[in-house]
Amino acid sequence: MRRNVHDRAAALAPFLIFDEDPYIVVGDDGRLSWVMDAFTSSDSYPYSAHETLGNQSINYMRNSVKVVVDAYDGTTTFYVFDSEDPILAAYRGIFPSLFKDASAMPAWLHKHIRYPELLLSVQAQVYGLYHMTNPEVFYNREDLWTVATETGSIQGGDQSTQPMEPNFVLMKLPDESGLEFVEILPFTPANRNNLIGWIAGRSDGAHYGTAEVYDFPKTRLVDGPQQIESRIDQNAQLSGQLTLWNQQGSHVRRGSLLVIPCGRALLYAEPIYLQAERSPMPELRLVVLALQDRLAYAPTFEAALASLFGSESSTLNATEAPRPTTETAGAPRPAEDQNTLITQAAKDFSDYQRLTSEGKLAEAGQKLDDLKHVLEQLNTHRK
Repeated sequence: MRRNVHDRAAALAPFLIFDEDPYIVVGDDGRLSWVMDAFTSSDSYPYSAHETLGNQSINYMRNSVKVVVDAYDGTTTFYVFDSEDPILAAYRGIFPSLFKDASAMPAWLHKHIRYPELLLSVQAQVYGLYHMTNPEVFYNREDLWTVATETGSIQGGDQSTQPMEPNFVLMKLPDESGLEFVEILPFTPANRNNLIGWIAGRSDGAHYGTAEVYDFPKTRLVDGPQQIESRIDQNAQLSGQLTLWNQQGSHVRRGSLLVIPCGRALLYAEPIYLQAERSPMPELRLVVLALQDRLAYAPTFEAALASLFGSESSTLNATEAPRPTTETAGAPRPAEDQNTLITQAAKDFSDYQRLTSEGKLAEAGQKLDDLKHVLEQLNTHRK
């Protein structure tokens, strides 16, 4: 009767709040399962600020439960990941057979547990104010942060400014030795567009459920997502082409802007899609890459890299996309060395996409790490 996983879980536990974005995982035996985060909440926790979540106001929220729904027979299991939550303890006393301890979750399934997007978004909103610990600074709201915004597309192809959503990446956090699957969300100062910091929700091993915040020096301005979006709009050739595409029975759709830490620098990447009015499937047309002082674009990631770090010019035409030289005979000249690095970066990116689609996250993480090293070399080479 209830084949929608959200409706199914809500019918069993209507007293919980459920994340609207369940994700599907593949078991060791090839069987599919849906995983969904569930939260306990309250609006009457003492001395706590209220936040709006959907159509309700809350001041208490904990990700105490992971819901797993078998995609074949609909078997639904509620696993408790926060045994210290007093609200959930009361519900467990009322429905003792509904919940299972997290230790009962199969090991293969436990590897797929991740930091919930909804929780990180709410925490980021709260942290933007309460990261201030000096009473005078807090009272005057002198250092208020907000979640960074980006330019997105709405119905009809029009552009709108909207808060960024958390995105998951495989990366090595500062002062850590290994790759981790983390969820990141950048901050900007209130009423300003420069980047001031970012929060990372950790999902691996003993670090699961913890969040780390990294901030940038206030003495140095780092471009934020909206400033990169403005540089895209102010590029005459690029802006003109986007306007033209929006007038011929099609709509330009701008993908999520990614902020990728690469050593001591940041690489910004935004895909741009073209969608026909009568087609539900958008087509990738451009990849825009940017550094703090440079912007490039091309129909492919490889060509955009060649334009960003090499001598080739940015292009809108796929037939004119630059093709890096791969010859390595003899002592390479600087241009040839750059092209070799660009080719290697494109190969690492392609391997990363392939391994991610195959579910080989550890190997994909290594490829992403290799890509970052190559980008660092390109950035050094350009200087």
